[in-house]
Amino acid sequence: MGTSEIKVIESHEALRAHLGHAAERTKGKILSQIDPHARTVIEHSPFYLLATASADGTCDVSPRGDPAGSVLVLDDKTLVMADRPGNKLLDSQRNILENPHAGLLFLVPGMNETLRINGRAKLVADAPFFDDLVVKGKRPQLAIMLEVEELYLHCAKAFLRSSLWKPDTWPDRSALPSAGRMFRDQMKLDIEAEQLEKALTESALTTQY
Repeated sequence: MGTSEIKVIESHEALRAHLGHAAERTKGKILSQIDPHARTVIEHSPFYLLATASADGTCDVSPRGDPAGSVLVLDDKTLVMADRPGNKLLDSQRNILENPHAGLLFLVPGMNETLRINGRAKLVADAPFFDDLVVKGKRPQLAIMLEVEELYLHCAKAFLRSSLWKPDTWPDRSALPSAGRMFRDQMKLDIEAEQLEKALTESALTTQY
């Protein structure tokens, strides 16, 4: 395919001409604070995605998981999330220091709608609420506080199209490479994939908190 065959959209006007405008009712679902329904979704979500960007616009999306109820709603404008041990690359944290704008996508197993939240994040080294972030006896070293600017419930279409919650549509895991094999091949390591997989599994189980 030649580049002349690819029609690129390069302006807001061209985008709207191509896809149209949102209905006023749709615009009305966007809130500027956490309402009781959003709070309930957050309290039942064990998994969310954190999107950040550096000062130059380089983006990152990080998966985050904890027992449901671990994300704290301090008030109708403020969320707090524990920053659990990771790989020390600190992509999200470094981005927040450069650019506080962040996005969250909360998922609840079996629920086809997701909760989208955008706001301004900051890193917190300690605070009284850290005691409420303890899981399995472990107090986090860092937390992320988000001031909510925009919040809305995202429709179910993506989950319905993907059949994400339907196990009968899931691929056979054996058809996919193991994490050990991927790391070995991508990093060109001189180690058996099975040995590396065992080490990765053990590390993931023992260093969660």
